[in-house]
This record gives sequence, C-alpha cells and structure tokens, in this order.
Amino acid sequence: MMGRGNWKFFLGLSGALLLLILLPLTFKISSYSLHIFIMVLYFSYLSSAWNLLGGFAGQHSIGHSAFVGLGAYTSTFLFLQIGLNPWIGMVLGAILASLAGLFIGFLSFHYRLRGLYFVLVTIAFAEILAILFSNIRFLGGASGLVVPLKEESLWLFQFRSKVPYYYIILTMLALNIFFCYWVRWTRLGYYLMAIRENEDAARAMGIRVMDYKLLATALSAFLSALGGTFYAQYTYFIDPLTVFGFGLSIEILIYPIVGGVGTVLGPVIGTFVLYPFAELIRTLLGARTAGIHLMVYGAILVAIMILAPRGIVGLFGKRFSPKKEK
Repeated sequence: MMGRGNWKFFLGLSGALLLLILLPLTFKISSYSLHIFIMVLYFSYLSSAWNLLGGFAGQHSIGHSAFVGLGAYTSTFLFLQIGLNPWIGMVLGAILASLAGLFIGFLSFHYRLRGLYFVLVTIAFAEILAILFSNIRFLGGASGLVVPLKEESLWLFQFRSKVPYYYIILTMLALNIFFCYWVRWTRLGYYLMAIRENEDAARAMGIRVMDYKLLATALSAFLSALGGTFYAQYTYFIDPLTVFGFGLSIEILIYPIVGGVGTVLGPVIGTFVLYPFAELIRTLLGARTAGIHLMVYGAILVAIMILAPRGIVGLFGKRFSPKKEK
C-alpha cells in the first residue's frame, strides 16, 4: 500500500507534468522559448539517465557523451544508408550503447577500478570515440552527418514544428522519472545504494557487486543513447564534437550535482533551475564582453556548491523525495 509521502510525490509530479503538457497549448510561446523548454527537458532526461549509474550506484562517469553519441550516430547512419526507421534505429543504438557500457564496465569493475580511476576510463572512452568518428569518412568525419527532411511524420520522427518534439521529450522524461522512482524503491535500488556507500560491505553481505554495477551501467547507457537519437532527429545534424564532446559529459553531470545526486528529482530540478538561468545570463551579458557570462555562470555554480553541497534537494531536506511507508 502506498504511503502518504508517496502519494504527495506522485500528486506533485503529476501536477508538474500536467502544467508542462498544457504549456504550449495554453500560452503563445515563441519558437526560441519552446526550444529552451525542449533543451531543458532533454538535459533533464540525460541527467536522470546518468543518475542511475552516478547517483544510485555511485560510479561517477564523466564520459556519458559516448553513449549519447553512439545512439545518435547509429540511428542517423542507418537512416541515411538503408532508410531504417529512426525509432528502430533508436532502439538499436541504445542496445549498442548498452554493449559498449558493459564492455568498459567489465574492464573497469573486473580490475576493481573505483573513483578517479573509473572517471578516467570513461573520459578516455568518450575521447577515443570522438577521435575515431572524426576520422571515419563514411560517418561524415569531423563534418558530421545531416539528417534530410523527407516528410513530416511521426513514423519518420520528423516535424517542421517544435511542438511534437516537445511532447516526445516530455514523454521520455516522464517515463524515465517513473522508472528511476521504481528502481529507487526496489531491491535493485537498495543494492545499488549499498554499493555506493561501501562496496566491500555490500560484497560481504552477499550482494553481487560487479553484476549490479554492470546492470546499472547498461541501463544508464541504454537510456542515454535514446536521448542521442532524439537530439539527432530534433537538430537534423550531428558531429563528433557535439555528441561525443567532453563539454556534453560535463553538462550532463553538473545538473544532478546542483539538484541532488542520487535523488529521483534532483537531476530534473537542477536542470530546470540552471539551464534557463545560464541562457538568461548568456543573452544579457554574452554580447557585451567576451567570456563575462561564463565568469558569472561559474561564480553562481561555486556559490550553489558552497550553500548547498548536497544539491537543491538536500538544501530543502526530503521535501522533494518520496517516503517509504513503514
């Protein structure tokens, strides 16, 4: 039976989703504003996917752009070469990313690489893929790939309006949040958190540490790759620097840190607070003095880390977190 805290969580989340669903239908939003909302939802989705591995399991990957890039390139390449439907390519790209995640996870976890060593492995993997894809001609090389607009169709994942993309990424985010919530309160979630807190103690309790870390890696990679395909279909263009770049990995990581690592809603709250604010600073200050908006943005991040070292969710206690019925 669901406790009071759980009902509050679901009612609050349902209310927020309802507002987001009605937003484009109720207000006359400019194309640029709608683009900002789409990118906020997109990065919320990617950060939530990262949180399964970095937050729940405590394995801090700083190379998650590798999985985003694999998803984007797989679906786009198959669409261009053999006309494969992007939705099918999305699933195939996610499977490929999961296999890649299992590969680097097995190499890392088999040799007990933790902390900074695992971080370095993920960074190296993403950088290798970025260099590799930049030098493969039939994948577009450094120039990237352009997705041709054939016809406006849900089946082809192509629209002239931004509104359908808004609802697609909103649906992906909602499903991801509910999936993370389910993981958080199942045995899998408790095992992952036990591994995060103390791997040796978890292993002594009989938890198959390596198996569950690999599972978290595969799930996180799978979901991240789905986001990569969405980005490719939304922008109609991808290149190695954009989808494999270190900057993307950092951006995916920073929102959960600001919102609250290891919480269900922390990545979403962090993105909704930070991304629009960053765009506002760039719009107001970016054209005045070169780099000043980045300095202001960095100063604000430092202030947030000092005032809320556990993130926004930690700052407000458990208000944003569902409670387990006793």
